[in-house]
Amino acid sequence: MSQFNSDKIQIGISACLLGEKVRFDGGHKASSYCRKEIAEHFDYVPVCPEMAIGMGAPRKSIRLEKDGDIIFVKSADGSVDVTDKLNEFSDKKVEQLNFLGGYILCAKSPTCGMERVTEYKYGTNNGWKSGIGVYARKLMERYPLLPVEEEGRLHDLPIRENFFTRVYAYHDWHMLKASGFTKSSILDFHARYKYMLMAHNPKLYRELGPLLADMSGDLEKIAETYFTGFMQILKIKATRKNHTSALQHIQGYFKKHLSSAQKAELAESILKYNQGLQPILVPMTLINHYLREFPTPYIENQVYLNPHPQELKLRYAY
Repeated sequence: MSQFNSDKIQIGISACLLGEKVRFDGGHKASSYCRKEIAEHFDYVPVCPEMAIGMGAPRKSIRLEKDGDIIFVKSADGSVDVTDKLNEFSDKKVEQLNFLGGYILCAKSPTCGMERVTEYKYGTNNGWKSGIGVYARKLMERYPLLPVEEEGRLHDLPIRENFFTRVYAYHDWHMLKASGFTKSSILDFHARYKYMLMAHNPKLYRELGPLLADMSGDLEKIAETYFTGFMQILKIKATRKNHTSALQHIQGYFKKHLSSAQKAELAESILKYNQGLQPILVPMTLINHYLREFPTPYIENQVYLNPHPQELKLRYAY
């Protein structure tokens, strides 16, 4: 049963990022960004797999060792093997997390690393950075559409903006699902995200629409197929070119309302954004200003114009 609700979005997070002293050396990897800059917008669900299986802190460090297709989780000297305990915990834990709207992981961890975790050839010190943490892998396999990111990568502004765009959209969809799908509610959802999807990939956006042309079949299955495509599009980073196209489409809705000077001002702000001379926040702010002056319901309902709280300062990525 889904626990999605209308309160703060719940974000899973590696406990060490919140300053909990759960690392193998008894320390932490506290993230100032997670603890101070965004904490007020989310409810965190901290998890440390190593502590959860009783390893304690401090403890012997563990690593991934690969033997064929089998991954073991052991200490370098082989005296500690927590493979079975970690797999069992991870399997059970991820089944309890269907209410999350996103997940922030600690990089390089043999349990929580999302990518480039060092894997060693079994019984040797020959390693290569191609692994995924045991817990992280289970999480991403169980919820393939869940927005997941490593804390360090969130310091890259386009990655950060993309992650939180997906978090809010993912939550929006599951709120819709919790209220019960109808044909009209799904069509309305798609309409509200038109320009958001266009900014990420206009070709795939055009391919997604026909899925909703005939909803006479199993509505739940149609919705599931649609949302898979929806999240795949949002995972593609929006580009300046596609943003410019989306902004110009929206600009067209004002042509009957704006004065010549206002039209020129909006066109110039979009052009300067396209040229990289100012952030997307400038034409977005102008569009929102004109919407207050000349209400246009279809455009007002576009998530693209306000995909996340302004306090997160994510519109500076482009």
